[in-house]
Amino acid sequence: MPDRIDSILEALARVVDPERRKDIVRLGLVRDLRDDGTRVSLTVVLDDPTTAFARTVAAQCEDAVRQTLGPGVEVSVATDNRFVPLATDQGDDPGALAGVRHVIAVASGKGGVGKSTVAVNLAVALARQGYDVGLVDTDIYGPSIPVMMGIEGARPRVNEQRRLLPVDAHGVRVLSMGFLVDPDRAVIWRGPMVSSAVKQFLSDTEWGELDVLVMDLPPGTGDIQLTIVQTAPLAGAVIVSTPQKVALADARKGVAMFQQVDVPVLGIVENMAYFEPPELPGRRYHLFGEGGARRLAQELDVPLLGEIPIEEPLREACDGGIPVAATGLGVAARVFDGIARNVMHQVARRDALLPAARQVEILYR
Repeated sequence: MPDRIDSILEALARVVDPERRKDIVRLGLVRDLRDDGTRVSLTVVLDDPTTAFARTVAAQCEDAVRQTLGPGVEVSVATDNRFVPLATDQGDDPGALAGVRHVIAVASGKGGVGKSTVAVNLAVALARQGYDVGLVDTDIYGPSIPVMMGIEGARPRVNEQRRLLPVDAHGVRVLSMGFLVDPDRAVIWRGPMVSSAVKQFLSDTEWGELDVLVMDLPPGTGDIQLTIVQTAPLAGAVIVSTPQKVALADARKGVAMFQQVDVPVLGIVENMAYFEPPELPGRRYHLFGEGGARRLAQELDVPLLGEIPIEEPLREACDGGIPVAATGLGVAARVFDGIARNVMHQVARRDALLPAARQVEILYR
């Protein structure tokens, strides 16, 4: 009963931890949510069971659910203090991503569909919505995030523990291979070297406490993607495509790859969905096809997270180093805000209904 689950999550979002000033849904503390029509049950997983909030959270949840569903519904709320950060459930390095609650991969089956544009603006939109956000550029061969975030030439510092400190930009903590290599020289590395660099990014960086770490993956379904799902327990993946048939075919493969390694697919984003001339509002031209991603999402039973138009403010923002999500200009800025909300809604549902994400073990035969 998805509509009731959504209503329950909206109700639980009114229960706020006063110390962190964030609700329990945003903090990912709701687990084992069940609704059989007459009875709602859930577990709240607490960091510290000794606080005043911990002693009252069950009653607050019961009141919130009854206010939404009516006084006649039976509500059962349990609490659990066996909290382990998602990023360290089975990790080799107990310090890697220890403070990161959710890791979200932004991927595409092929290049040129706007994956990095989506990753950058998703991260900035989430930051503007109050999340603590990091952004890591794992596209070793073609890092574009420094340009899009306006931090070309930046160099991450190293702390006393010799861990990299991300560069702050537009309210997001950013790390990119583009910070560490000569921008005029090609990176000519074999797969194992690339995988090693990605692992170091994740394990040797001081991300601090983050609600979300957005990972901009390179296109395709190869070494780096497998390294990431082995190294970081992903809350889910966002697949980016254009409406073109050839792009959708590769997007289908991207969805299949994440499903094969047991990573939830949070949804599909359609980029370059249409062009609407400023002088002709409401007149849309579908230059690369119409509704392709929507049909693919329906076929694969995954959400369509948003449709991004072709527009000049978005292109100018990418080239100018100020993401359009930070400017609020144009239709695309509003679309990215909606995509960010849809992504986190899917993460919240996944948190509440499914077991915690786990590290994926891939066996080669």
